[in-house]
Amino acid sequence: MITFSSLSLREELTQAISDLGFETPTPIQQKVIPQLLSDPIDIIGLAQTGTGKTAAYGLPLLHHVDIAVKHVQCLVLSPTRELCMQIQEEMSKYGANMRGLRITAVYGGMPIAAQIRELRSNPQVVVATPGRLIDLLERKAISLADVEYVVLDEADEMLNMGFREDIDLILKNTPAREHTWLFSATMSNEVRGIAKRFMKDWKEFSVATANTTNENIDHQYYVAQHSNRFETLRRLLDFTPGIYGIIFTRTRQDCQDISEKLMKQGYHVSPLHGDMDQKMRTKVMERFKSKQLQCIVATDVAARGIDVNDITHVINYELPDDPEVYTHRSGRTARAGKSGICMSIVSPKQISNVRQIERLVKQKFHKSDIPDGAEVVRKRLFFYMEQIALAQPKADFAKLYRDSIHEQFADVDKDELIRKLIWLQLKDTIDIYQDSEDLNAGYDNKEKGGSRGNRSARLFINLGEKDGLTTQKLLQFITESADINANVIERVTVRDLSSFFNVPGDMAEQVMEQLAAKKFKGRKVRLEEAEQSKGGSSSGGGGGDYRGGSRPKPSSGPRYSGDVRAYGKRAGAGSGGGGYKGKRK
Repeated sequence: MITFSSLSLREELTQAISDLGFETPTPIQQKVIPQLLSDPIDIIGLAQTGTGKTAAYGLPLLHHVDIAVKHVQCLVLSPTRELCMQIQEEMSKYGANMRGLRITAVYGGMPIAAQIRELRSNPQVVVATPGRLIDLLERKAISLADVEYVVLDEADEMLNMGFREDIDLILKNTPAREHTWLFSATMSNEVRGIAKRFMKDWKEFSVATANTTNENIDHQYYVAQHSNRFETLRRLLDFTPGIYGIIFTRTRQDCQDISEKLMKQGYHVSPLHGDMDQKMRTKVMERFKSKQLQCIVATDVAARGIDVNDITHVINYELPDDPEVYTHRSGRTARAGKSGICMSIVSPKQISNVRQIERLVKQKFHKSDIPDGAEVVRKRLFFYMEQIALAQPKADFAKLYRDSIHEQFADVDKDELIRKLIWLQLKDTIDIYQDSEDLNAGYDNKEKGGSRGNRSARLFINLGEKDGLTTQKLLQFITESADINANVIERVTVRDLSSFFNVPGDMAEQVMEQLAAKKFKGRKVRLEEAEQSKGGSSSGGGGGDYRGGSRPKPSSGPRYSGDVRAYGKRAGAGSGGGGYKGKRK
């Protein structure tokens, strides 16, 4: 197995990598780094965003740089300010032990005078956006005459953004250039054209077939009428407490409008788009990385420089026009070996677009139900209870306020106190959702009626998130246990303690019979056919206060002692879930 310590990197780099906690290179790094260390020829590296491309070229660049020489030896071009700043930050970490190394980033949106002063310090490495670099060349504030190494990072995106002529001009101004390294997520004709004009006998390295996505991403889509798109977004946010994600929009105006609406309703979000000045964009990213924001609402271009490993969700407010853009969006989650969820809000007419993207990324998308009000309330109830259970108050807090607390609540019953605490936390959500409408758009005829053999059956299973299940894990369990193809399973809905899914009607008995004989992590599996309401909600999960939705048919077996419905009457209309109204978390 290849490790960073086994590579022939200069000692300072090996130590810095070790200090950062990195041990094993990613696939693109394993292929590219040894080649560029031993023979730094021209290369093309094809890999999706988030696969470690910066280190793949950054470490060899720093390995070959001559610190004693005080002029620009290495030039890295990137499409956006955010990515430019990120590259400089990462490379500075790699070169932390290389005394005398200077890495400067130049990009638009910041005062050019300050960047000119930075360049006077004679950096060996310059990271730049094409527009700002050309501006500096015209002012004669930088010379590329001695540049030996040029890296084109996110080359496909630079070309998509209209930088082709800029790239041509910059490369023509590097007469001493000996090595050109081009990195891209896709190999378009335009990218190949750049290679043919400016590269010599290049080698191509690819870590995966084109347009595939991370297998740790659960791709979900929700079908809603266009007029209900914003309310659907709100409901998904409320149903996902603890979300830390990116909401993608197609236009800057949508980005601004949606973020303003959400902020007015108390959500901790902020827009990120090209019309914002660099100071504001930097501030937004600082707040997002420190998790002061639940989500950012971003355009595709503005999000190119975002590299955060802990993003849990990506939400497509609308599908992108170009299916390839979907892979860039979804790649923002499930990084560093973690899992993630990519949700897409689509209209009934856009189902064909979903199928097109499925073929492109070679992964099945799971149709999920937009949760109804009772589900949102209940989901947030469990989230809040879990936070209380895991809370660890500081010792001095108890000492300082213990007497006052005990005095205030001495005559209050414990159960009553708990109800009051939960009610205070959840009353706004209950007000919002107690009469909420069903946002799910109509389903296919095969799911609405007809003979059993011609319609799908919705099944209830007594396993959920508390059992460690995700949509993908539930699908895997069903397909392996019932020996059926995952393509026949639709509308998978995973809740806290239970889940729902649809199978063709003539397969329902087979699935129930085979799964009923199984155990999951030692727990006996139980299935029932769920009743489907006329309203078409079918949002699943049962429980006392359900309006519409799917509920399991009565069973002669034991009721759900551990299920959500145990809270039916007690929590019922007040079973809570976080209506944010000014205090959203």
